[in-house]
Amino acid sequence: MHDALTRAGRALRLVFLIALALLFLIPFYLLVRNGLATERDITAPGWTFFPHTLQWSNLTEVFRDPNLPLGRALLNSTLIAVSTTLGTVLLASLAGYGLARIPYRRANLVFYAILGTLMVPAAVTFVPSFVLVSTLGWISTLRGLVVPTLFSAFACFIFRQYFLGFPKELEDAARVDGLGYWRTYWRIVVPNARPVFAAVGTIVFIGAWNAFLWPLVIGQDREAWTVQVALSTFTTAQNLNLHELFVAAAVSIAPLVVVFLLLQRYIVAGVERSGIDD
Repeated sequence: MHDALTRAGRALRLVFLIALALLFLIPFYLLVRNGLATERDITAPGWTFFPHTLQWSNLTEVFRDPNLPLGRALLNSTLIAVSTTLGTVLLASLAGYGLARIPYRRANLVFYAILGTLMVPAAVTFVPSFVLVSTLGWISTLRGLVVPTLFSAFACFIFRQYFLGFPKELEDAARVDGLGYWRTYWRIVVPNARPVFAAVGTIVFIGAWNAFLWPLVIGQDREAWTVQVALSTFTTAQNLNLHELFVAAAVSIAPLVVVFLLLQRYIVAGVERSGIDD
């Protein structure tokens, strides 16, 4: 009887998980289905699982649209996301390691001050940041889109918590070999902390790729548009081309899907190992 109940429970959990997975995949299905359909197929009153004829030409059409610089926008988003990810991971990991390992009597005070910035709404610092970027002449430049977003208090918090649990024996062995904090960080800590670096890097990359408001305000020139800003032009267009909208949306999320699938196991492992310690 007990075994039967156990099997029934497992079967119910499996059915529940499959239902959740299918529900999660519905938006992706709609993007692919409508992206490879004609306008008539999308707006038809009767629904078909997939169009009878897949319009693969929609992929080339969206890149050739003179009103939608999707290729340039993808390049800009890639440059911004990669630069932001590398810069944030470097700065936040150095700050987290310093707060966790370098003796300083006010380290906790600095740490709590950094955490305090998480409670400041982004709208409060948005205008001052824009004024500063404008004064420096960084409007519609890569510097203006990347530099103000480089430091992340959340990433610093994750790294600091992870390094508090990092084995001190490895660092002590490095000290015996004559390594200082800087060389210990690069030679011992970084190679053994790849899960948390991958986890934070993935989160930062997704956030930078999906950013909309800051690139919209700073990237005023057409050549500085990111993919999210380019997609927003569909909402203001007088004639809405539905199949182009779905194709462009599918193309825009493809890099995120690839990054997530490649690094998903590191996300859970990295966050799990950065438990909250005192």
